[in-house]
Amino acid sequence: MNAPFDQLSTWLKEHRITEVECVISDLTGIARGKIAPTAKFLHERGMRLPESVLLQTVTGDYVDDDIYYSLLDAADIDMVCRPDPTAVYQIPWAIEPTAIVIHDTFDKQGNPIELSPRNVLKKVLKLYADKGWQPIVAPEMEFYLTQRCEDPDLPLQVPMGRSGRAESGRQSFSIDAANEFDPLFEDVYDWCEIQGLDLDTLIHEDGPAQMEINFRHGDALDLADQITVFKRTMREAALKHNVAATFMAKPITDEPGSAMHLHQSVVDIATGKPIFANEDGSMSALFLHHIGGLQKYIPKLLPMFAPNVNSFRRFLPDTSAPVNVEWGEENRTAGLRVPTSSPEAMRVENRLPGADANPYLAIAASLLCGYIGMVEGIEPSAPVQGRAYERRNLRLPITIEDALQHMEDCEKVREYLGQNFVQGYVAVKRAEHENFKRVISSWEREFLMLSV
Repeated sequence: MNAPFDQLSTWLKEHRITEVECVISDLTGIARGKIAPTAKFLHERGMRLPESVLLQTVTGDYVDDDIYYSLLDAADIDMVCRPDPTAVYQIPWAIEPTAIVIHDTFDKQGNPIELSPRNVLKKVLKLYADKGWQPIVAPEMEFYLTQRCEDPDLPLQVPMGRSGRAESGRQSFSIDAANEFDPLFEDVYDWCEIQGLDLDTLIHEDGPAQMEINFRHGDALDLADQITVFKRTMREAALKHNVAATFMAKPITDEPGSAMHLHQSVVDIATGKPIFANEDGSMSALFLHHIGGLQKYIPKLLPMFAPNVNSFRRFLPDTSAPVNVEWGEENRTAGLRVPTSSPEAMRVENRLPGADANPYLAIAASLLCGYIGMVEGIEPSAPVQGRAYERRNLRLPITIEDALQHMEDCEKVREYLGQNFVQGYVAVKRAEHENFKRVISSWEREFLMLSV
């Protein structure tokens, strides 16, 4: 890696970077790592972190000891974190010239750490490469802008825009409503350009101050890195303008949830041609099998698309979110939508992932489902016509507990993603859910305290 690292060293010096944020993604998607002076970073060429950070929950707790010590060394050893010279991003909001460098994780023998989300995605991409295929993805990120809120017991409130008034009613695709936050999004686009993030369009979504930013189609690993950096960039820009940005799947009662829709297609590496369309423009057998794999295995991998108890609040009929894995052409009520396109752009849009999903894991899971469908020749159901919300034969697990059990019991998931990853991921999510169940909600106090 000397030549790529030398290029990274040159880039850091050319941009006069004085500090480097050395980061990895944990299972939730939180950036964990160290901040180092540039000279120290260049000298050490990486960092070491306790492997246990990959079994940390969103609350900072850890899984039960029996699972913890079955997956990790009892001495709580360090893993080796090596910088990826292609995953470097300047931090425009920092006072001192600072860069984020995303790292990969290895054990002392040089083997990729199985619990690492980035390694999980790389493992899935290798499956495709071994078949001579390259997946192409285009993510769409939805999120809400809200007033800043110090008390988590209080409902989130709609922020005021330039007019001095908060939104009321539905403003889907409204240009004026999006322009209410022009100063904020000017910063977002300027900062993302500096970072090299490949943003496309900005859309006002259904909810009050709910927005969507689309990314141009491209390499899956690169876009997972970009989404990780974008989420932080969006939050920083919001704070600068005295509002908050949230990627919770369902942050506001009775308002639409926020998704991370994934458009995915596959090209032949040797020819560069897409494999999802026949020469006459019709859907290829591989494309239909890809959809079949998504239908069969999304319910088994749902915790990687809907990782939190809040994620499942989004899956309600007639709320712009799917409730099953039906598929259809130009049908946004189905979990899997095939947009109208040219043969070269033939693709499927997976509408199941929430905005709260770890991008590495959501993209890995979505591509893995399609891959299994292609190699096993899984036939899809007939495409649904009309409202897919009414279809019940391909419904999803309805709670995080049920979904985790489906994932844990699926031998095919363990075969492809590894026993350690499945056991660790399920354990982290169960620990988070146990923590959630200890909290008494305002609904319980309001309706049960004096009534039962």
